[in-house]
Amino acid sequence: MQLPQLFISMLLFIILFFGIGFILNMLLRSTWVMAIVYPLVVIMIVDEVKFFDYFLKPGMAFPALVDRLTGLAFADILILVSGFVGTIVAGIAIRMLRVRGYQMF
Repeated sequence: MQLPQLFISMLLFIILFFGIGFILNMLLRSTWVMAIVYPLVVIMIVDEVKFFDYFLKPGMAFPALVDRLTGLAFADILILVSGFVGTIVAGIAIRMLRVRGYQMF
């Protein structure tokens, strides 16, 4: 992956998950919802195993997940961590707005 592509991808993931996290935190009146849900989103992005296989065939599904996660390239890890940073920044923004008296819904 080229360096400009990496920076643009990281920026897009930060903005995307900041927006999703901000809206979810605003609607659900909870500060860290998306930061807790984000690992599940990463698993859905990375893994190719069907959701029900985690319950029906856990002996096959979880090792496949570990293999996929350990096989990620450094650039992919940076992009996914950037998304997590976006969710954390969204939680901080919501908390700052609530402290200053803003109410959403």
